[in-house]
Amino acid sequence: MATKIFIKDFKDHVGEEILIEGWMFNKRGSGKIYFLELRDGTDITQGIVVKADVSEEIFAKAEALTMESSVRITGVISKHPKFENTYELQVKDIDIVQLVKEDYPIAKKEHGIDFLLENRHLWLRSPKQRAIQVIRNTIINAIYEYLNKNNYIKIDAPILTPNACEGTTELFEMEYFDEGKAYLSQSGQLYIEAAIFSVGRCFDFGPVFRAEKSKTRRHLTEFWMMDAEAAFVEHEENMKIQEGLVCFVIEKVLATRMEELKTLERDIEPLKKIQAPFFRKTHYDAVEELRAMGSTISHEQDLGAEDETILTQKYDKPIFIEKYPAEVKAFYMKRDPKDPSVALCADMLAPEGYGEVIGGSQREDDYDVLLQRIHDHKLPEKAFEWYLDLRKYGSVPHSGFGIGLERLTGWICGIHHIRETIPFPRTINRIYP
Repeated sequence: MATKIFIKDFKDHVGEEILIEGWMFNKRGSGKIYFLELRDGTDITQGIVVKADVSEEIFAKAEALTMESSVRITGVISKHPKFENTYELQVKDIDIVQLVKEDYPIAKKEHGIDFLLENRHLWLRSPKQRAIQVIRNTIINAIYEYLNKNNYIKIDAPILTPNACEGTTELFEMEYFDEGKAYLSQSGQLYIEAAIFSVGRCFDFGPVFRAEKSKTRRHLTEFWMMDAEAAFVEHEENMKIQEGLVCFVIEKVLATRMEELKTLERDIEPLKKIQAPFFRKTHYDAVEELRAMGSTISHEQDLGAEDETILTQKYDKPIFIEKYPAEVKAFYMKRDPKDPSVALCADMLAPEGYGEVIGGSQREDDYDVLLQRIHDHKLPEKAFEWYLDLRKYGSVPHSGFGIGLERLTGWICGIHHIRETIPFPRTINRIYP
């Protein structure tokens, strides 16, 4: 009986008779020979069916196969006669699991984005969409690996929360039994801050939700965030940790996902240039630079998406924009003791026009100061009592940051709109499929 293997492992079984299970992606040929393009989730290969080498029944099956039909194929692996490191399957037997009897909706022709999103459950099968999801998975695993090596452990934050992390009203609200209002989380940050007093350094990784009615290429209603927090880490060290993480992730992708990057036609030269240290600019200096480039942004404003795009098209490495005006940032950010009008925070902007992928800051560790901030932002003190407690019992300097997985994946893959970087995108006008 032939050994069942994955297509990605063909190189280790040249000359052997094996079995693969998968789908027919494409087919060409007629009369005496068929070339079946087969995929099994790990890779794509060509199965060659020669009429003279198989029974009439097997050749008839090859002739009948349609796009996306599911199959079990037995054959002998051989090296491709022209292409190095490419392997084929000389087909001996075909077992059709399901013969697709109607035209596959996503054929090899151009489709509009609305049609493709409406058929996202099928669009995921296409080579480029598969490549994005494989790279996304590599990024996730690399983040775990880097953080684990740097003494962070995973702490799971709740998705249902009694208050907003940043005081925003743009959250999904629900009635929570007899307890009043609850919200879908926009960040796990506040909760994993509690855990650093137990484990020192920790992170969470999960879905978060924002109800803002944004229609830009950088926004989703549901997306995935990695939030990390660390005790006894201050602003400068916080940025160095982020630099190390981004460099590590990109190295992993370049080392293991070159085929997928080729499928996406991603120019990897910009990625090869990503090495620490990254550029750093204060918000004040960034605004001055943007105004010189034609932006109308003021020193009192947060950077908008257009400003980020303009700025990051100018540089070939990520930029930390640090020390924003405290008034435009979240209540929990510590202020700079040298200039209390600015926060000890930084946004990491990715080059090539991609903009913000990480936001981080040193957190306010003084009870009285944090309490005053909660009042200043008109937040309900009772909802934040537990968060204030963290500053009562063994408070320490601490910092953290959050990475938007879809934005990071979009930049590394060279994808213009992040809706393609999540398996099933949720936007203000899409919740199907």
